[in-house]
Amino acid sequence: MSDTQFDVIIIGAGPGGYVAAIRAAQLGLKTAIVEEKHLGGICLNWGCIPTKALLSGAAVAQQLKHAGQFGFTVGAVDFDIQQLVQHSRQVSSQLVQGIGQLLKKNQVTVFTARAQFIAKEQLELTDAEGQKQQISAPHIIVATGAKAANLPQVPVDGQYVWSYKEALIPEELPKSLLVVGSGAIGSEFASLYQDLGCQVTLVDIAKQILPSEDAEVAKYVQKQFEQQGMQVLTDAAVQKIEITNGQVQCHVETSSEINVITVDKVLSAIGVRPNSQKLGLETLGIEFENGFIKVDQWCKTNVVGVYAIGDVAGAPCLAHKASHEAILCVEKIAGVANVHALDRTQIPGCIFTHPQVASIGLTEQKAKAAGYSINVGKFPLQANGKALALGDSAGFIKTIFNQETGELLGAHMVGHEVTEHIQSFAIAKYLEATDESLAQVIFPHPTLSEAMHESVLAAMQRAIHI
Repeated sequence: MSDTQFDVIIIGAGPGGYVAAIRAAQLGLKTAIVEEKHLGGICLNWGCIPTKALLSGAAVAQQLKHAGQFGFTVGAVDFDIQQLVQHSRQVSSQLVQGIGQLLKKNQVTVFTARAQFIAKEQLELTDAEGQKQQISAPHIIVATGAKAANLPQVPVDGQYVWSYKEALIPEELPKSLLVVGSGAIGSEFASLYQDLGCQVTLVDIAKQILPSEDAEVAKYVQKQFEQQGMQVLTDAAVQKIEITNGQVQCHVETSSEINVITVDKVLSAIGVRPNSQKLGLETLGIEFENGFIKVDQWCKTNVVGVYAIGDVAGAPCLAHKASHEAILCVEKIAGVANVHALDRTQIPGCIFTHPQVASIGLTEQKAKAAGYSINVGKFPLQANGKALALGDSAGFIKTIFNQETGELLGAHMVGHEVTEHIQSFAIAKYLEATDESLAQVIFPHPTLSEAMHESVLAAMQRAIHI
């Protein structure tokens, strides 16, 4: 092959794209990856990773706030938001450099350019200087991700109205912030800024915050937010904003009235829309569904040889879903035996608010709507010794089982570091564990994970500590 002919080309180097490239190279395929801006995509540069670095700073703020219960007297503490931002950028930079090294190690050819289909197996690349070249492959994977969606009545200007990007690199900490949208992104930023000392108002048109989560979990998190001093408005919509005297006046309509809330900054976090434009996909006749590229269980589009993975291929828009799709897509291309299609019921979700939220499978509401007879177990972290010892016992573990078969249908967790524990339920669910089998598992003591065991026992009316 020439330097412009490959077995596989991936467009986009986010957590779907770079994983696809590495796995393809491991399988002996001559591989290229095309990235217009930065390796790692939004996730590593402007999403998952830098937000967690900032949230680690917010966790330190909370530890200092509650140091008295452990016998520490903390005097006046200075906080430099720029130092925290610098930490988050350094973490992102380190990981991006690591991806570059991994691609080089696996002999993946990297093109820094924008790609556009000019034929089914052919791409035209345009670099930052406007220089063009063509490359080709029988298999081309689109992994271009998604970008923030916007409301016309809340136009992002980068100064008074932020997108996620401005919220990640503030020049100073605003005294007040209104967040529009209470999904994972909006709730994480609302929690972050509240913990850092900002007065936050969280607004969502849905009837509950965290609309995709179990209703009981969402209600609990809202109560925790409000106890922390956050104002939460659900079933509410921002109708318009006005910039006056260096502040933003937000006209928020609820079911009963219109309130004018004045804040220093507004953050628009209403979700994402796919990066599927200007790729030449329409000229190939690629099919779309709700703006996302339509794919089958193997991430194939309706055009032979063209694939799509990650956010551009539809919800849930999660990095780990993109990476999983990347591997199964490439292995199917390479002819690997026994490749398993993606089972969306097996995808865990994590929300890094304070307290954290983690879930997998059906919510209680969806299980009932699907016609299941269910057993529900619930165990409060206030009854868990390790949580009490940590001084952070807010939250609970909730498990949902099929009453007839004992199958684990769903698990929902809210509390300290539950994002680190949801994978145990993910493993159990994938291996088709039942309530009876999970009841026999020996959990170590004293740990937070014991609450998971107690939740299973509670579903069987056998809980010991409640």
